[in-house]
Amino acid sequence: MSNEDKRLEQVLWNSANVMRQTMGAADYMNYALGLIFYKHLSDKTLEAAAEALVESGELELDSVATEEQRQEAYKKYYENDEFHDDLLISMDMDYKIKPDCTFTAQMDNIQKKQFQLEMLNQAFRDIEQSNSELLGRLFDDVDLHSTKLGATPQKRNDIIAQVMTALSPLNLDSHSGDVLGDAYEYLIGTFASDMGQKAGEFYTPQSVSQLLAHIVTWGQEDKKGFSAYDPAMGSGSLLLNVRHYIKDVDSIEYYGQEIKTATYNLARMNMIIHGIAATNQHLRNADTLDRDWPSDEVTNFDGVMMNPPYSQNWSADKGFLSDSRFSDYGVLAPKSKADYAFLLHGFYHLKSTGTMGIVLPHGVLFRGGTEGKIRQKLLEKGYIYAIIGLPSGIFYSTTIPTIIMVLKKDRDDRDVLFIDGSKEFIKGKPQNLLGKKNIDRIFQAYKDRKDEDMFAHAASFDEIKSNGFNLNIPRYVDTSEPEPEINLGEINKDMAETDKQLHSTEKELLTMIRELSSSDEKKAKDLQSFLQLFE
Repeated sequence: MSNEDKRLEQVLWNSANVMRQTMGAADYMNYALGLIFYKHLSDKTLEAAAEALVESGELELDSVATEEQRQEAYKKYYENDEFHDDLLISMDMDYKIKPDCTFTAQMDNIQKKQFQLEMLNQAFRDIEQSNSELLGRLFDDVDLHSTKLGATPQKRNDIIAQVMTALSPLNLDSHSGDVLGDAYEYLIGTFASDMGQKAGEFYTPQSVSQLLAHIVTWGQEDKKGFSAYDPAMGSGSLLLNVRHYIKDVDSIEYYGQEIKTATYNLARMNMIIHGIAATNQHLRNADTLDRDWPSDEVTNFDGVMMNPPYSQNWSADKGFLSDSRFSDYGVLAPKSKADYAFLLHGFYHLKSTGTMGIVLPHGVLFRGGTEGKIRQKLLEKGYIYAIIGLPSGIFYSTTIPTIIMVLKKDRDDRDVLFIDGSKEFIKGKPQNLLGKKNIDRIFQAYKDRKDEDMFAHAASFDEIKSNGFNLNIPRYVDTSEPEPEINLGEINKDMAETDKQLHSTEKELLTMIRELSSSDEKKAKDLQSFLQLFE
């Protein structure tokens, strides 16, 4: 673990400790993540102002070296009519925060015992209104008037002040990873017992995100304007990992949809924290299966990736049989299991030259009924490219083993690569982890597409057909250990020795019984009868 990760976790622990006294983990996550985002926006504002003032020659670099100095300079020139407009233009921000509304200004009020929640609430509203298209309603889940924070206004005031104080040492710019994602993962992992199984429903661990993004982008690393799509995007972890593999980072177009408003907002925050330009974000808060999207703009993508909720209920209304996403297959995913509905939706939006990767439960590999018919059709068309078995216990939302299914269009072959990565993990608490070596081994096998004993096998279509289109990995990759060779000579020797010991023990027992006596005539007779059994 890096020092920056340790610092992040310590800060989060300190802030969580404040809130745990009044509310459950699922609630204080919203406050912690929302306030972290607010601090990020504030810090970026002060840094942009300082940079603009230094570049214009108004200030020397050493005069804005500290956060307090940057706050003072920003307030001075912002409130000066002569400099106000030029300062904002040169800062070139997608949003605006007034000097009195920054995180730093709030902390100054806290230290002076002048902090009031209404000041913070007004700051949130001002930020949202400064760019309603990008930031509208982003702070809805940070309810400063909730009684969960405290029964009285003063108690609510005090607890938020304590949380902000705990978060104040956090320097988001020094953290190289997915800050909100890392924070979310830490909070889930640390307080999972308080939050229940659904805690991680909308978050894909970084290691899985990295593997999936690497697979989906492979061969397209040099593409300008790479388009990534996640129709069940959760916190945006999968989409953001694409940046690590596409060379022209600034040209990536991000498309994502999420049904839960709070989680959708988290994804929006994540995009902004990572500096994704507003013009490159195309995010939507809606039900992916209920109504197709996108439908009237860019509709097909270079990379489709998703980790949808497993075996979720959906309507499976017969009207979907005429929906272009599902109509080619003649049947629908069952009402109680939407796995193939998500898969077909994503696949419909894949470019002919693109790659799709989706995380699903093992059941999609062998379940019959309409799922079996859909699976057979996909195989007959040559759409299924690879099946990668993942270790159990790597997701917060489930302990069941999962797979990555990789799909491609316009293939010449119909073979399927099977990789058993179930043993590729580092044991951890509370979750197992895919380490770098584990990821590298799986990805190398994916690239090589060669048979590897007890790990990988490229199965022909005829082989798959002979198995009744069942894709259960053990049918294709045998990971069973051979039974040890039995040495009959040694077994006979051991049995003879055991028999000898039994006879010796029996003699000793009889000797001891013969020495027994009784004055009771009946007992003495019974004893003699018992001895006759061994003579």
